[in-house]
Amino acid sequence: MLKHYHLTERVIGTFYEVYNELGFGFLESVYEEAMLIALEQKGFQVEKQFGIPVWFRGERIGRFEADLILNGLIILELKAVRKIIDAHRAQLLNYLRATEIEVGLLLNFGPKPKFERIAFDNERKKQRPKPRSLIENLFLEE
Repeated sequence: MLKHYHLTERVIGTFYEVYNELGFGFLESVYEEAMLIALEQKGFQVEKQFGIPVWFRGERIGRFEADLILNGLIILELKAVRKIIDAHRAQLLNYLRATEIEVGLLLNFGPKPKFERIAFDNERKKQRPKPRSLIENLFLEE
């Protein structure tokens, strides 16, 4: 079974509830607030716009902001775009790589609701390629 399967299933159900209530056409920030409310009403602990520092040789070199972090176990990256693209996946993957969190959900409140589940286990993080080469690989055409 997938890691945090039961939690992600509940989040995906909540995503569809919010989408069905609000529909398509709002800014991402509106959906973020709605998801925050809906998830908290279901008893989840949710952190909004969570700062994720990026370190290199003991120096902080950057900072990401994850839209929502659920129970300290799942990163939720929300979009309100026509189509999910590789840059969106790379964004969530960067968040996973910079934390001990292993599961992320990319939730798109586009013309049709769509979600993607991305996992990056902590064992792979120890053996990962340099971030730059990973990002470059996502955008290279063969």
